[in-house]
Amino acid sequence: MKCIVIGGGIIGLSSAYFLQQSGWEVTVIDKGDFSNNCSYGNAGYVCPSHFVPMATPGIVKQGLKWMLDPESPFYVKPRLSMDLVNWGLKFVRSANAAHVERSAIPLRDIAILSKRAYEAWFSQTGLDAGYEEKGLLDIFQLPQNEAHAHHTVEKAQELGLDAVYLDAAQVQAMEPQTELNIHGAVYFKCDAHLYPNKLMHSLLEYLHEKQVRFVPGETVTGFERQHGRISRVKTSKAVYDCDTVVIATGSWSREMAALLDVDLPMAAGRGYSVTYENAPYTLNHPAILMEGRVAITPMDGNKIRFGGTMEITSLNAPPNMNRVKGILKTVQRYIPAYNIPMPPKEQIWFGYRPCSADGLPYIGRLRKTENCILATGHSMLGLSLGAGTGKLVCELANEQPTSMDIKPFSPERF
Repeated sequence: MKCIVIGGGIIGLSSAYFLQQSGWEVTVIDKGDFSNNCSYGNAGYVCPSHFVPMATPGIVKQGLKWMLDPESPFYVKPRLSMDLVNWGLKFVRSANAAHVERSAIPLRDIAILSKRAYEAWFSQTGLDAGYEEKGLLDIFQLPQNEAHAHHTVEKAQELGLDAVYLDAAQVQAMEPQTELNIHGAVYFKCDAHLYPNKLMHSLLEYLHEKQVRFVPGETVTGFERQHGRISRVKTSKAVYDCDTVVIATGSWSREMAALLDVDLPMAAGRGYSVTYENAPYTLNHPAILMEGRVAITPMDGNKIRFGGTMEITSLNAPPNMNRVKGILKTVQRYIPAYNIPMPPKEQIWFGYRPCSADGLPYIGRLRKTENCILATGHSMLGLSLGAGTGKLVCELANEQPTSMDIKPFSPERF
Protein backbone atom coordinates (compact mmCIF):
# COMPACT_ATOMS: atom_id res chain seq x y z
CA MET A 1 0.00 0.00 0.00
CA LYS A 2 1.35 3.38 -1.05
CA CYS A 3 0.96 6.56 0.98
CA ILE A 4 1.93 10.00 -0.26
CA VAL A 5 2.71 12.45 2.54
CA ILE A 6 2.69 16.05 1.34
CA GLY A 7 4.84 18.22 3.58
CA GLY A 8 8.25 17.64 5.16
CA GLY A 9 7.84 19.34 8.53
CA ILE A 10 7.49 17.56 11.85
CA ILE A 11 3.85 16.60 11.16
CA GLY A 12 4.70 15.03 7.81
CA LEU A 13 7.80 13.25 9.09
CA SER A 14 6.00 11.96 12.19
CA SER A 15 3.23 10.61 9.97
CA ALA A 16 5.84 8.97 7.73
CA TYR A 17 7.49 7.40 10.79
CA PHE A 18 4.35 5.66 12.03
CA LEU A 19 3.11 4.75 8.54
CA GLN A 20 6.44 3.13 7.64
CA GLN A 21 6.44 1.26 10.96
CA SER A 22 3.03 -0.20 10.15
CA GLY A 23 4.03 -1.43 6.70
CA TRP A 24 3.14 1.37 4.30
CA GLU A 25 5.36 2.30 1.35
CA VAL A 26 5.80 6.01 2.08
CA THR A 27 6.81 8.88 -0.18
CA VAL A 28 7.21 12.38 1.29
CA ILE A 29 6.90 15.28 -1.16
CA ASP A 30 7.92 18.82 -0.25
CA LYS A 31 8.27 22.04 -2.23
CA GLY A 32 11.50 22.77 -0.32
CA ASP A 33 14.57 20.68 0.38
CA PHE A 34 13.60 19.40 3.87
CA SER A 35 16.43 21.39 5.45
CA ASN A 36 14.64 24.40 6.94
CA ASN A 37 10.96 24.88 7.67
CA CYS A 38 8.76 25.95 10.58
CA SER A 39 9.77 22.79 12.48
CA TYR A 40 13.38 23.94 12.84
CA GLY A 41 13.39 27.38 14.47
CA ASN A 42 10.71 26.98 17.14
CA ALA A 43 11.18 26.94 20.92
CA GLY A 44 11.37 23.14 21.09
CA TYR A 45 8.68 22.67 23.73
CA VAL A 46 6.93 19.35 24.30
CA CYS A 47 4.27 20.84 26.49
CA PRO A 48 1.07 19.34 27.92
CA SER A 49 0.85 22.69 29.76
CA HIS A 50 -0.41 24.35 26.57
CA PHE A 51 -4.05 23.32 26.98
CA VAL A 52 -5.41 26.81 26.19
CA PRO A 53 -6.07 27.47 22.46
CA MET A 54 -4.92 30.65 20.74
CA ALA A 55 -8.54 31.85 20.44
CA THR A 56 -9.22 33.08 23.99
CA PRO A 57 -11.40 35.79 25.57
CA GLY A 58 -9.59 39.12 25.51
CA ILE A 59 -7.16 38.22 22.72
CA VAL A 60 -9.06 40.34 20.18
CA LYS A 61 -9.11 43.44 22.42
CA GLN A 62 -5.46 42.97 23.35
CA GLY A 63 -4.56 42.36 19.72
CA LEU A 64 -6.14 45.66 18.68
CA LYS A 65 -4.01 47.47 21.28
CA TRP A 66 -0.88 45.71 20.09
CA MET A 67 -1.63 46.71 16.48
CA LEU A 68 -0.37 50.20 17.39
CA ASP A 69 3.02 48.88 18.54
CA PRO A 70 5.46 47.81 15.79
CA GLU A 71 7.39 45.66 18.31
CA SER A 72 4.36 44.01 19.92
CA PRO A 73 4.10 40.20 20.30
CA PHE A 74 0.87 39.97 18.27
CA TYR A 75 0.14 41.76 15.01
CA VAL A 76 -2.24 41.35 12.10
CA LYS A 77 -0.85 42.92 8.95
CA PRO A 78 -3.81 44.68 7.26
CA ARG A 79 -4.44 43.55 3.71
CA LEU A 80 -7.33 43.12 1.29
CA SER A 81 -8.05 39.40 1.57
CA MET A 82 -11.45 37.76 1.92
CA ASP A 83 -9.74 34.62 3.20
CA LEU A 84 -8.21 36.67 6.04
CA VAL A 85 -11.55 38.34 6.78
CA ASN A 86 -13.36 35.00 6.89
CA TRP A 87 -10.66 33.52 9.13
CA GLY A 88 -10.81 36.56 11.40
CA LEU A 89 -14.59 36.39 11.81
CA LYS A 90 -14.43 32.71 12.72
CA PHE A 91 -11.54 33.40 15.10
CA VAL A 92 -13.50 36.15 16.89
CA ARG A 93 -16.52 33.86 17.26
CA SER A 94 -14.29 31.16 18.76
CA ALA A 95 -12.58 33.46 21.27
CA ASN A 96 -14.86 32.75 24.22
CA ALA A 97 -14.70 31.02 27.60
CA ALA A 98 -16.85 28.07 26.52
CA HIS A 99 -14.48 27.27 23.66
CA VAL A 100 -11.46 27.45 25.97
CA GLU A 101 -13.15 25.05 28.40
CA ARG A 102 -14.09 22.59 25.62
CA SER A 103 -10.59 22.66 24.15
CA ALA A 104 -8.62 21.89 27.32
CA ILE A 105 -9.12 18.11 27.37
CA PRO A 106 -8.44 17.41 23.67
CA LEU A 107 -5.34 19.63 23.72
CA ARG A 108 -4.10 17.93 26.88
CA ASP A 109 -4.77 14.47 25.47
CA ILE A 110 -2.94 14.98 22.18
CA ALA A 111 -0.02 16.67 23.98
CA ILE A 112 0.38 13.74 26.39
CA LEU A 113 0.01 11.26 23.51
CA SER A 114 2.74 13.13 21.66
CA LYS A 115 5.08 13.37 24.65
CA ARG A 116 4.83 9.62 25.23
CA ALA A 117 5.44 8.95 21.54
CA TYR A 118 8.57 11.11 21.53
CA GLU A 119 9.87 9.37 24.64
CA ALA A 120 9.32 5.99 22.98
CA TRP A 121 11.25 7.17 19.92
CA PHE A 122 14.23 8.31 21.96
CA SER A 123 14.35 5.19 24.13
CA GLN A 124 13.75 2.60 21.40
CA THR A 125 15.14 3.86 18.08
CA GLY A 126 18.35 5.75 18.78
CA LEU A 127 16.85 9.02 17.58
CA ASP A 128 18.59 11.94 19.31
CA ALA A 129 17.10 15.38 19.83
CA GLY A 130 18.64 16.63 23.07
CA TYR A 131 15.40 15.76 24.89
CA GLU A 132 15.24 16.93 28.52
CA GLU A 133 12.38 16.81 31.00
CA LYS A 134 13.11 19.90 33.09
CA GLY A 135 9.64 21.41 33.01
CA LEU A 136 8.68 24.92 31.90
CA LEU A 137 8.54 28.21 33.82
CA ASP A 138 5.68 30.52 32.81
CA ILE A 139 7.06 33.74 34.31
CA PHE A 140 5.12 36.94 34.92
CA GLN A 141 6.14 40.44 36.03
CA LEU A 142 2.93 42.23 36.92
CA PRO A 143 1.40 41.64 40.38
CA GLN A 144 -2.09 41.83 38.89
CA ASN A 145 -1.36 38.62 36.96
CA GLU A 146 -0.83 36.57 40.13
CA ALA A 147 -4.51 35.62 40.39
CA HIS A 148 -4.46 34.36 36.80
CA ALA A 149 -1.35 32.30 37.58
CA HIS A 150 -3.06 30.65 40.56
CA HIS A 151 -6.10 29.92 38.36
CA THR A 152 -3.84 28.33 35.74
CA VAL A 153 -2.30 26.07 38.38
CA GLU A 154 -5.76 25.00 39.60
CA LYS A 155 -6.92 24.24 36.06
CA ALA A 156 -3.73 22.32 35.24
CA GLN A 157 -4.08 20.23 38.37
CA GLU A 158 -7.75 19.53 37.54
CA LEU A 159 -6.49 18.15 34.23
CA GLY A 160 -4.01 15.92 36.05
CA LEU A 161 -0.94 17.96 35.09
CA ASP A 162 1.93 18.54 37.49
CA ALA A 163 2.02 22.32 38.03
CA VAL A 164 2.81 24.56 41.00
CA TYR A 165 2.88 28.27 41.76
CA LEU A 166 6.26 29.82 42.62
CA ASP A 167 6.96 33.26 44.04
CA ALA A 168 9.87 35.37 42.81
CA ALA A 169 12.31 34.04 45.41
CA GLN A 170 11.50 30.42 44.54
CA VAL A 171 12.01 31.07 40.83
CA GLN A 172 15.25 32.91 41.55
CA ALA A 173 16.49 29.90 43.53
CA MET A 174 16.01 27.76 40.41
CA GLU A 175 18.08 30.24 38.37
CA PRO A 176 20.79 31.37 40.83
CA GLN A 177 23.25 32.54 38.18
CA THR A 178 20.78 34.94 36.50
CA GLU A 179 19.10 37.89 38.25
CA LEU A 180 15.41 38.02 37.37
CA ASN A 181 13.04 41.01 37.45
CA ILE A 182 9.78 39.12 38.04
CA HIS A 183 6.83 38.65 40.41
CA GLY A 184 6.31 34.90 40.13
CA ALA A 185 5.75 31.94 37.82
CA VAL A 186 3.80 28.81 37.15
CA TYR A 187 6.17 25.85 37.05
CA PHE A 188 4.88 23.09 34.77
CA LYS A 189 6.88 20.07 35.87
CA CYS A 190 5.03 18.00 33.24
CA ASP A 191 6.77 19.67 30.29
CA ALA A 192 9.93 18.81 28.37
CA HIS A 193 11.99 20.38 25.61
CA LEU A 194 14.36 19.39 22.83
CA TYR A 195 16.54 20.86 20.09
CA PRO A 196 14.28 20.98 16.99
CA ASN A 197 17.12 21.12 14.46
CA LYS A 198 18.66 17.95 15.87
CA LEU A 199 15.26 16.22 15.96
CA MET A 200 14.53 16.98 12.31
CA HIS A 201 17.98 15.92 11.08
CA SER A 202 17.89 12.74 13.17
CA LEU A 203 14.37 11.86 12.01
CA LEU A 204 15.22 12.46 8.34
CA GLU A 205 18.27 10.22 8.62
CA TYR A 206 16.28 7.49 10.37
CA LEU A 207 13.50 7.54 7.74
CA HIS A 208 16.05 7.42 4.91
CA GLU A 209 17.50 4.28 6.51
CA LYS A 210 13.99 2.80 6.64
CA GLN A 211 13.58 3.32 2.88
CA VAL A 212 11.10 6.17 3.07
CA ARG A 213 11.33 8.02 -0.24
CA PHE A 214 11.88 11.79 -0.17
CA VAL A 215 11.00 14.04 -3.10
CA PRO A 216 12.34 17.60 -2.63
CA GLY A 217 11.63 20.64 -4.76
CA GLU A 218 8.23 19.59 -6.12
CA THR A 219 5.00 21.50 -5.60
CA VAL A 220 1.76 19.53 -5.63
CA THR A 221 -0.46 21.03 -8.31
CA GLY A 222 -3.48 18.73 -8.30
CA PHE A 223 -5.03 15.33 -7.73
CA GLU A 224 -6.61 12.73 -9.97
CA ARG A 225 -9.78 11.37 -8.35
CA GLN A 226 -11.96 8.37 -9.06
CA HIS A 227 -15.12 7.44 -7.17
CA GLY A 228 -14.43 9.82 -4.29
CA ARG A 229 -10.81 8.73 -3.85
CA ILE A 230 -7.45 10.17 -4.90
CA SER A 231 -5.70 7.83 -7.32
CA ARG A 232 -2.73 9.99 -8.27
CA VAL A 233 -0.91 13.06 -6.95
CA LYS A 234 0.30 15.54 -9.57
CA THR A 235 3.30 17.78 -8.94
CA SER A 236 5.21 20.39 -10.91
CA LYS A 237 7.49 17.62 -12.21
CA ALA A 238 5.80 14.20 -11.96
CA VAL A 239 2.74 12.11 -11.12
CA TYR A 240 2.59 9.62 -8.22
CA ASP A 241 0.22 6.71 -7.70
CA CYS A 242 -1.22 6.36 -4.22
CA ASP A 243 -3.66 4.51 -2.00
CA THR A 244 -3.76 7.20 0.71
CA VAL A 245 -2.71 10.84 0.87
CA VAL A 246 -1.72 12.85 3.95
CA ILE A 247 -1.78 16.64 3.65
CA ALA A 248 0.64 18.10 6.19
CA THR A 249 1.64 21.30 4.43
CA GLY A 250 1.39 23.70 7.36
CA SER A 251 0.55 27.27 6.40
CA TRP A 252 0.12 26.22 2.76
CA SER A 253 -2.64 23.74 3.64
CA ARG A 254 -5.52 26.06 2.71
CA GLU A 255 -4.35 26.15 -0.90
CA MET A 256 -3.80 22.38 -0.88
CA ALA A 257 -7.28 21.71 0.53
CA ALA A 258 -8.78 24.01 -2.10
CA LEU A 259 -7.50 21.61 -4.78
CA LEU A 260 -9.95 19.12 -3.24
CA ASP A 261 -12.78 21.69 -3.04
CA VAL A 262 -12.42 22.09 0.73
CA ASP A 263 -12.53 25.55 2.32
CA LEU A 264 -10.03 25.38 5.18
CA PRO A 265 -9.94 28.47 7.43
CA MET A 266 -6.23 29.09 7.87
CA ALA A 267 -3.89 32.02 8.45
CA ALA A 268 -0.11 32.13 8.50
CA GLY A 269 1.30 33.36 11.82
CA ARG A 270 4.92 34.30 11.38
CA GLY A 271 7.28 33.81 14.30
CA TYR A 272 10.93 34.74 14.75
CA SER A 273 13.82 33.32 16.74
CA VAL A 274 17.50 33.91 17.39
CA THR A 275 19.83 31.14 18.58
CA TYR A 276 23.18 31.68 20.27
CA GLU A 277 25.92 29.11 20.81
CA ASN A 278 28.42 29.34 23.68
CA ALA A 279 26.88 32.69 24.63
CA PRO A 280 26.98 34.40 28.05
CA TYR A 281 23.19 34.04 28.30
CA THR A 282 22.26 31.02 30.38
CA LEU A 283 19.13 29.56 31.96
CA ASN A 284 18.63 26.23 33.69
CA HIS A 285 15.00 25.89 32.62
CA PRO A 286 12.95 26.79 29.55
CA ALA A 287 10.82 29.85 30.25
CA ILE A 288 7.95 31.80 28.78
CA LEU A 289 7.83 35.52 29.58
CA MET A 290 4.08 35.79 29.99
CA GLU A 291 3.30 39.45 29.34
CA GLY A 292 5.74 39.70 26.45
CA ARG A 293 4.87 36.34 24.86
CA VAL A 294 8.56 35.45 24.48
CA ALA A 295 10.05 31.96 24.83
CA ILE A 296 13.57 31.24 26.06
CA THR A 297 14.97 27.73 25.68
CA PRO A 298 18.39 26.38 26.66
CA MET A 299 19.15 23.73 24.05
CA ASP A 300 21.60 20.96 23.33
CA GLY A 301 24.06 21.78 26.08
CA ASN A 302 25.59 25.01 24.83
CA LYS A 303 22.82 26.83 22.96
CA ILE A 304 20.03 29.21 23.93
CA ARG A 305 17.11 30.31 21.75
CA PHE A 306 14.95 33.42 22.09
CA GLY A 307 11.73 33.34 20.10
CA GLY A 308 8.24 34.69 19.83
CA THR A 309 5.69 36.98 18.17
CA MET A 310 2.58 36.05 16.23
CA GLU A 311 2.45 38.09 13.05
CA ILE A 312 -0.61 37.23 10.95
CA THR A 313 0.59 38.06 7.47
CA SER A 314 0.80 36.79 3.92
CA LEU A 315 3.26 34.10 2.95
CA ASN A 316 5.02 36.56 0.63
CA ALA A 317 5.49 39.50 3.02
CA PRO A 318 9.12 40.44 3.79
CA PRO A 319 10.27 39.80 7.37
CA ASN A 320 9.72 42.61 9.88
CA MET A 321 12.83 43.04 12.01
CA ASN A 322 10.92 45.20 14.51
CA ARG A 323 9.47 41.92 15.77
CA VAL A 324 12.95 40.70 16.68
CA LYS A 325 13.74 43.99 18.43
CA GLY A 326 10.58 43.47 20.47
CA ILE A 327 11.68 39.97 21.49
CA LEU A 328 15.11 41.13 22.67
CA LYS A 329 13.72 44.15 24.54
CA THR A 330 11.23 41.91 26.32
CA VAL A 331 14.00 39.55 27.41
CA GLN A 332 15.93 42.42 29.00
CA ARG A 333 12.85 43.62 30.91
CA TYR A 334 12.71 40.26 32.69
CA ILE A 335 16.46 39.59 32.80
CA PRO A 336 18.21 43.01 33.04
CA ALA A 337 21.70 41.61 32.42
CA TYR A 338 20.65 40.29 29.02
CA ASN A 339 21.40 43.34 26.89
CA ILE A 340 21.35 41.35 23.66
CA PRO A 341 22.45 43.29 20.55
CA MET A 342 20.33 43.07 17.42
CA PRO A 343 21.89 40.26 15.34
CA PRO A 344 22.51 40.53 11.59
CA LYS A 345 19.61 39.44 9.38
CA GLU A 346 21.30 36.22 8.32
CA GLN A 347 21.28 35.02 11.94
CA ILE A 348 17.54 35.60 12.38
CA TRP A 349 15.17 32.73 11.70
CA PHE A 350 11.50 33.13 10.83
CA GLY A 351 8.80 30.67 9.89
CA TYR A 352 5.06 30.48 9.31
CA ARG A 353 2.83 28.78 11.84
CA PRO A 354 -0.42 27.35 10.43
CA CYS A 355 -3.17 28.95 12.51
CA SER A 356 -6.65 27.45 12.42
CA ALA A 357 -9.63 29.68 13.11
CA ASP A 358 -10.17 28.35 16.65
CA GLY A 359 -6.69 27.38 17.82
CA LEU A 360 -7.23 23.62 17.46
CA PRO A 361 -5.45 21.55 14.81
CA TYR A 362 -7.18 19.99 11.82
CA ILE A 363 -6.75 16.21 11.98
CA GLY A 364 -9.03 13.78 10.16
CA ARG A 365 -10.33 12.36 6.91
CA LEU A 366 -12.07 14.53 4.34
CA ARG A 367 -15.72 13.60 3.88
CA LYS A 368 -15.77 13.79 0.08
CA THR A 369 -12.29 12.34 -0.44
CA GLU A 370 -12.19 9.32 1.82
CA ASN A 371 -8.54 8.37 1.33
CA CYS A 372 -7.22 11.86 2.14
CA ILE A 373 -6.17 12.69 5.70
CA LEU A 374 -5.55 16.27 6.76
CA ALA A 375 -3.01 17.01 9.53
CA THR A 376 -2.32 20.72 9.92
CA GLY A 377 -3.31 23.90 11.74
CA HIS A 378 -1.26 23.29 14.90
CA SER A 379 -0.34 26.97 15.28
CA MET A 380 2.51 27.27 17.84
CA LEU A 381 2.17 23.62 18.89
CA GLY A 382 3.38 21.83 15.77
CA LEU A 383 6.49 20.35 17.33
CA SER A 384 4.81 19.65 20.67
CA LEU A 385 1.94 17.77 19.01
CA GLY A 386 3.96 16.34 16.11
CA ALA A 387 4.57 12.75 17.20
CA GLY A 388 1.03 12.39 18.56
CA THR A 389 -0.44 13.71 15.33
CA GLY A 390 1.65 11.25 13.32
CA LYS A 391 0.33 8.38 15.43
CA LEU A 392 -3.28 9.52 14.90
CA VAL A 393 -2.70 9.86 11.14
CA CYS A 394 -1.38 6.30 10.98
CA GLU A 395 -4.37 4.98 12.92
CA LEU A 396 -6.72 6.75 10.51
CA ALA A 397 -4.85 5.38 7.49
CA ASN A 398 -5.09 1.85 8.90
CA GLU A 399 -8.78 2.35 9.78
CA GLN A 400 -8.03 1.61 13.43
CA PRO A 401 -9.64 3.22 16.49
CA THR A 402 -7.72 6.39 17.30
CA SER A 403 -5.80 6.76 20.55
CA MET A 404 -8.05 9.67 21.54
CA ASP A 405 -11.27 11.35 20.47
CA ILE A 406 -10.40 13.50 17.45
CA LYS A 407 -13.86 14.91 16.73
CA PRO A 408 -12.81 18.34 18.09
CA PHE A 409 -10.10 18.38 15.40
CA SER A 410 -12.40 17.69 12.43
CA PRO A 411 -11.05 19.45 9.31
CA GLU A 412 -14.58 20.37 8.28
CA ARG A 413 -15.91 21.56 11.65
CA PHE A 414 -16.58 25.05 10.31
